[in-house]
Amino acid sequence: MAEPSLRTERAGPIARIIFQRPERLNALTLDVQRAVVDAATSLSTESGLRVVIIGGDGGTFTAGADLGMLEELHTSGDIDPAHADLGRKMIDAVEAIPAITIARIDGHCVGGGVVLAAACDLRLAAADTYFAIPEVDLGIPLAWGAVPRLVREIGPARALELIATCRAFTAAEALAMGFVNRVVPRNELKGEVEELAELLASKPDYALKAVTSSVRAAAESLAEAKGMVSDAELVVGAAGRSEGADAAKAYLERHRRSRS
Repeated sequence: MAEPSLRTERAGPIARIIFQRPERLNALTLDVQRAVVDAATSLSTESGLRVVIIGGDGGTFTAGADLGMLEELHTSGDIDPAHADLGRKMIDAVEAIPAITIARIDGHCVGGGVVLAAACDLRLAAADTYFAIPEVDLGIPLAWGAVPRLVREIGPARALELIATCRAFTAAEALAMGFVNRVVPRNELKGEVEELAELLASKPDYALKAVTSSVRAAAESLAEAKGMVSDAELVVGAAGRSEGADAAKAYLERHRRSRS
């Protein structure tokens, strides 16, 4: 039997959703996406929960969608629309958790990993985290409701630059543009996140939830992100396009050389 792709833990008012396939850089396969939807939906119904931490084992957050899935999209020329829309459902489920969510970001935070982090209320990153949004280089549009979320977090000009150029950016840049709340040395990240979670969990419950709801409503009014089903249609439309397939092939070759 395969090891579960993630685990969910709870200790009093604090819960954790932890990716646990570091040998795959905690890639967001379809199974992982379904597991996150189930975990987030379950936690949303639990009473007394005030904070949810999302992170990954093995010193990495998540390298985003599994590259094998992206390769198959171009080689087959076809993709199930339900599969294309699953990532959006995962992001919406995380954002719908009533408790404050904290992304604990280290190692790789790539593509869908950046979107997942953007769906969290607060984000703390290790100083050496590698951030990138490579979807355009892979011949597909950035989906999962990412664009409005990034626009409201870092502004339209920065969002367009990072999405269109696909360039990597550092944790220091992410802090300067307001994407992360705090950058700390890698060996201090877990402790900082746990300390913040405990501080938030100690606050009066009603006031904490009211403030969280108000901030989320204000953010959504800046750029509506929920239910972006049209994103899935854009991904389906990218399947089988020759220029996208060529771009994806070149990206995947560079990726494999870098890891060999």
